[in-house]
Order: sequence, then C-alpha cells, then structure tokens
Amino acid sequence: MSITTTTTTTPMNQGMKMPAAAGVRPVRTAASLIVLRDNAASGRGLEVLMLRRAEKEADQNSGASVFPGGTVDAHDPAMHASCCGLDDTAASLRLAVPANGLDYYVAAVRECFEESGLLFASDPSGALVALDALSATERSALRHSAELGSDALLHMCRERGWQLAVDRLRYFSHWLTPPGMPRRFDTRFFVAVAPQAQTPSADTRETVECMWLTPAEALSETRALKLMNVTRRILEQLQSFGSAQACMDHAQALSAVPMIMPRVATVKGGRHPVNPWEPAYEELGRIDPDGHGQGHHELEDGLVVRLSAHVVRVTTGAPAVRNSYLVGGGAGNEWALIDPPQDDGALAVVRAAAPGEIRWTLVTGASDPGQGAGDVLDIGGLTLKTVQLAGARCFLFEQEHTLFSGNATRADVAALAGTLDWIAPAQGFLQTRAEPMQPLLEPT
Repeated sequence: MSITTTTTTTPMNQGMKMPAAAGVRPVRTAASLIVLRDNAASGRGLEVLMLRRAEKEADQNSGASVFPGGTVDAHDPAMHASCCGLDDTAASLRLAVPANGLDYYVAAVRECFEESGLLFASDPSGALVALDALSATERSALRHSAELGSDALLHMCRERGWQLAVDRLRYFSHWLTPPGMPRRFDTRFFVAVAPQAQTPSADTRETVECMWLTPAEALSETRALKLMNVTRRILEQLQSFGSAQACMDHAQALSAVPMIMPRVATVKGGRHPVNPWEPAYEELGRIDPDGHGQGHHELEDGLVVRLSAHVVRVTTGAPAVRNSYLVGGGAGNEWALIDPPQDDGALAVVRAAAPGEIRWTLVTGASDPGQGAGDVLDIGGLTLKTVQLAGARCFLFEQEHTLFSGNATRADVAALAGTLDWIAPAQGFLQTRAEPMQPLLEPT
C-alpha cells in the first residue's frame, strides 16, 4: 500500500454535527386529475388545465398553479356503487394497493368538480353529462352541493341517474412529498380528456383562476407561474406528447407506475427538491433521510460534509471541484486522508476540516497491476483495504462497505458487488451500486 504518514491536529469542525432525528410526519393520501384537451383549431396542440390556488398563510402551495386535486375523503368509499366501468378490485390492482384503490379515482373526480367545475360523470345513456346545457344557477347549485362534503355528491348523482365516469381516467404518476416538508401527501395522478360540453371555472375559494395552457406555456419563464416540483416535472413529461390521446395511450400502456419521492437539499440558504434521477439524491437518503435540509444539491469549493461518523468529504477547487476524504475516528481518533489536493490553499482547507490527527495519506489512481492489492490499513479498529479496479488503485472502507473509487465508474466496481454498498468518487456525490432512477417518458 502506498501511504504517506503525516500529522495534523485540529479541533472538530463545529459545522459538521449530525442531524437529530425528526418526528414522524403524517402522510395523507391524495389524488389529482390532469385534464387535457387538443386545441387543433388554433394550432396550439395539447393543452392542460391549470388552476391558480388562492393566497393563504401557512400554505406551502399558496399561489401555486396546480392540477385539480386534493385529499381522499372518508366519504369517498360510499361512491363506489355510483362509479361506472371500474370496480375497487380492478382499481386497487392498477394502483398496486391491497384495497380501496377506487377511493383515489373518486377523489380525483370529486376534487376536479369542486375546484374547476368539470364533472366526469355519465348520464343514463353512458355519455358524459353536458353541464353547459344547464342554467348557470343550476350548475352553481350542483357545485355548491358537492363542496359541502359528506355524501352530497352521492345524493346528487343518485337523484339525476348519473355515475362517476372513473373509466375515463388513466393512472399516470405517483408522487410522495419529501420528508421534512410541513405537510406530506401520497398522491396518485390521473389523466383524462376534458368533457366536451363543460366549461371550467375557479371556485374563488380554493382556486382563483383557470387556464388552458400548453405544457411549454405553463413552464415558460415569461409566464412565471409558481410551480411545485411535481407539477413542473409532470408538465415536462407532457411536452413529449403530441395529443391528448397520445398521453392517454401512454398511461394505458404503463405496466407499473413507480412511486417518486424527492428529497430536500440546501441551496444558497434555501430548500430545494431533489428528484431520484439527480446526482445528489442517493447521498441525501444516507446523510439526511428525515429532510432537515442539511444535505446539498451541488458541490462547491470549500464544502465540508460529514458523510458518517467515520467519513468526512472536503470538496475543493474551482471551477472544477474534486473530493478529498478523511476516514477514521477509531479508538485513537486518528484519520487517513485520501486524495489530498495539490494546491496548498486547498490542502489547508482539508486539514482544517479534520476531526482529529491525520496520520496517513493515500492516493487513488493508476498503479502497476497488483501493486499493494489486498493490503489493509488499520485505523484504530477501522480498516481500509487496497483493491485494484480497471488498472487503478482504490480503497475499500470495510466497516461501511464504501469504496473510495477515484475515477472508477459503476461498471468498474461490478466485481465488488458482494462487499460494496457505496461509491465515494473523486468528483460528485456518493453513489450506490445501482443505477439511479430515470424519468419515465416511455411505457414500461
């Protein structure tokens, strides 16, 4: 093993305290309906219905532009018998839940009617109801009745011989609010083509504006809509469809809809959602699973991150940053420095971040085949083992199953699958052995 022994003693960095455990936040089940239409006459193509929420204090989504939706209600199961084309068994199978899957479909239809005035319901002939044929007074009375909650929607449908047209909905996406947010929702998103003879309108209580926009318009900086992360990502996905039917066909073809749970990172003093396909995601799940916001979305010069009780990462350099790692803290609080920076100023930053005495310096990278392979460095009961991958020297922290890989890739470390959980690269965030999730734009 190629090791340089050095001695540097500094006090523990006060900015590297591990996050305290957070209290468990309740997660509420919810449903949202993405209403689509084709505006072929104007040449605009696919449009989506967006609602602007009212400004409210203590509401994390205040003023945001959203799709119609809300929480599943205790009275939604009573509507099962008034649904057409889909029963609870089939709905639960589609949503991969043991039972009560139809509740989500009911909630999506109910919330859409309450917030936008669009009602996905069939008349006795099987056609979608033509609410525009009713008087404004009658439409208002029906909507107000549904907003009262309890069994109002059930009674309204029974009186008129209507059934909720849940068979017009297609299951599209599944998102869970990140840990650490004030309110968390487990939300199922559905897509549906807008009823022909109905006109949306804001309820002036929860919503203050209805907008038919192309996905590109909704995302445009010029329009500057306030968009939640999930709304933005779904709009980006909708841009790939040339028509409402293409989107419906895509949703119908999905064999499974994975749950997407972003995490929360800190960006310039604020909180930023990080999606599963972004580089920082896996690391956030390790160092900040409860969403305190103590992880980071980007690595920058001078950033010190405590990855575990025994591993500290120090990122230095500009504009191209690289990682150095401090491993140790065993019986004697001694530490090994892996991949020190060449610049004296950057090296001083790394030494200042050391929680204790730096006794050893190790360097990953090219080496003669087999040089030092299998050598083990004992750091107060913790062990770093030298391994050779693709002609390069790496170091395996055996107690935490973490490989300090230098420039080795996920493909290079496949041979260590049985002993490896984490990859600590020379550039970038911690990685797991598995490939990160990708946004789902094609049927699977």
